[in-house]
Amino acid sequence: MFEVFAATPEDMGPGDIAAHAARAEAMGFDGLHVPDAIHDGLLLAALALNATRRLIVGTAVLVAFPRSPMTTAIAAWDLQKMSGGRFEVGLGTQVKANIEKRYSARWDSPVPQMREYVQAMRAVFDTFQTGARLNFEGEHYQLTKMQPFFNPGPIDHPDIPILCGAVGPAMTRMVGRVADGMITHPTNTPPAYIRQVCLPRLQAGFAKAGHEGSGFKLILGPLTATGKDEAEVQANWEKQRNMLGFLYSTPAYWPSLELFGWQDKGQQLLDMTRAGEWGAMRDIVTDEMLEKFVPRGTYAEIAQVYKDRYGELTRRVTFPIPADPADDQHVAAVIAALHGH
Repeated sequence: MFEVFAATPEDMGPGDIAAHAARAEAMGFDGLHVPDAIHDGLLLAALALNATRRLIVGTAVLVAFPRSPMTTAIAAWDLQKMSGGRFEVGLGTQVKANIEKRYSARWDSPVPQMREYVQAMRAVFDTFQTGARLNFEGEHYQLTKMQPFFNPGPIDHPDIPILCGAVGPAMTRMVGRVADGMITHPTNTPPAYIRQVCLPRLQAGFAKAGHEGSGFKLILGPLTATGKDEAEVQANWEKQRNMLGFLYSTPAYWPSLELFGWQDKGQQLLDMTRAGEWGAMRDIVTDEMLEKFVPRGTYAEIAQVYKDRYGELTRRVTFPIPADPADDQHVAAVIAALHGH
């Protein structure tokens, strides 16, 4: 029924990613998402691919704008070749303050800039595979030179999927228009939000591209509360309360709050960050909010919860790898159930 991807903690570094990827493969996950936040996402992807034989590995998401489309395309080409076709590029914009002040990179118009980024990468891939003259000239990116010396040449699996993260309406429509898939933010995974907001925007993008979205990968990555028993589920439930409190202090994520009439919660949380009241932010997130955003259930229950929530919406979901390897057998059973076995 589902393709199931494992997530990777943001703080997992190069020393631990190989074992993490091998665990995911052994549990039966179809793929692994690696972050690009504290550590370099492309390096993590290379190590994860090298440690596995079957697992698809994707960046979720690689911060695009500080990197040239050429450097990203070269890395993606190499990772695709070394893995025998198991790499996916997931791209994201991050936010303006981080792009300009943390990366010292350009933030222009993020939607057309990301559209050109995807198109530029595809132009580079075509040149690598066919030897055709590189001639991409856009408003934000111009790639017009590729001497034969610098061309790595064709590979067996040249159609590297390019997926994008998206939250806002224009970005979501653009992703439907030019990308191979969309990686949702955890705040955008309630089924009502996907049906009423996300899918219509994607369909508008498909229409502009002149197709119906066949083969488009919509990846739902909810925050999940699960465990061997109800006590573990409850502990993870409270952990996700903390996470939602942090996430919803960012105004860009408020549209899903607004759908349910909770827009005041976002402003409260933002005000609390400005006042330094970090510890109290979790109290703003009610059980009713958690029920909308966080699927919960024991390992014996959670596969059915996923099927009920997401079965009519997508064929690709993420699921957490347990902190304790002793629970791997339980998660393997969940993955098998999500596969429909």
